Amino acid sequence: MNADDDDARLFRAAIGRVRELPACEAAPRPSQPEPAAEQFRRDEARVKDELLNHAFEAGAVELGEEISHLKLGQPARLLQQLRRGRFSVQAEIDLHEMSVAVARSAISQFLDDCRRHHELCVRIVHGKGLRSSARGPVIKQLTDSLLRRRADVLAFTSARPAQGGTGAVIVLLQRAN
Repeated sequence: MNADDDDARLFRAAIGRVRELPACEAAPRPSQPEPAAEQFRRDEARVKDELLNHAFEAGAVELGEEISHLKLGQPARLLQQLRRGRFSVQAEIDLHEMSVAVARSAISQFLDDCRRHHELCVRIVHGKGLRSSARGPVIKQLTDSLLRRRADVLAFTSARPAQGGTGAVIVLLQRAN
């Protein structure tokens, strides 16, 4: 007999007689809490606050200047289809509360990420510039300018009223190679 056998025998003697436990069901897992759309709740609260606390002219809310662009060489029907909402928006970014420098960087990174993930129809919410100074809607102008200069933007147009109207643009991107 070797030392391992001795150890095993001594162990069995020390613990005594062993009996098998009856099979039992696994303990039920506690239920997970429902996910909370916290950012959505904050955004909705902010909108209510803005509507209640900030004076605005109701007739001017949708009266912003529409912006649109079609890349040279693209068929006119592409812009027409984009205006009519024929493409499904796959991603979006909201530029509210951003400075010009931050918005410029955010737009560029957002569009690059979208192309990488094959999200070719996107929405950029730039705002209507209702609280802008005499310079007009700065972020909207920045968005228009940046989109016109990007080679991967096939077309863009102001969103339909339900999607943000003149406070947002729908952008159609070229497929990544």
